[in-house]
Amino acid sequence: MVYYFSSNTVSPAAFVYVGKDKVENEELIKYGWDQDVWFHVDNLSSAHIYVRLPEGQDWESIDQGLLTDCAQLTKANSIEGNKKDNVTIIYTPWSNLKKDGSMAVGQVGFKDQRKVKRIHVEKRENPIVNRLNKTKVEKYPDLAMEKEARLKELRIKDRDSQQARRKEEARVAKERKEKAYQRDHAYDDLFTEDNMAAASNQDRSEDFLDDFF
Repeated sequence: MVYYFSSNTVSPAAFVYVGKDKVENEELIKYGWDQDVWFHVDNLSSAHIYVRLPEGQDWESIDQGLLTDCAQLTKANSIEGNKKDNVTIIYTPWSNLKKDGSMAVGQVGFKDQRKVKRIHVEKRENPIVNRLNKTKVEKYPDLAMEKEARLKELRIKDRDSQQARRKEEARVAKERKEKAYQRDHAYDDLFTEDNMAAASNQDRSEDFLDDFF
């Protein structure tokens, strides 16, 4: 089971989700999306909280209100951390999570420590936690199928983007070719047989010079 929450601090609302237990956490680790950001209480046991960012938004510039929501929800879902003040929440992109066979169920590491950020939470903010809990929905998603559907969607977008780029490149190349032709042949009309004949003295009458006197 996965619990889903909605944060209306941003528009459209962002959805935050968490596995019911460490078994679900394993599935979430395995089938996360590139725009997912992972949250956990530092040095304490806690649930793995994820927020799925809108497309194109960078994890390093998360909206402050959304960041606060995720941090409060993470603290609230830690048995020990929920009872303490002044806890640290760590967060990192899903793609930075590292999992190998030597790790216990639900345990993760990081590929790059430089991509791990920290946020200090002084105390539990009940209005925030209560607001989020009112949006809580329980689901039994097929995470593998959702991930495959997402990858298919990305492949289609990438294909369409490449086709659009090739089309634009062909248009620009054609336009440049046409301009180059116009530049190279700008004076072609000056050298037609009629214009050359009109400019030649060969076919003029013998007294054409009389016009100048």
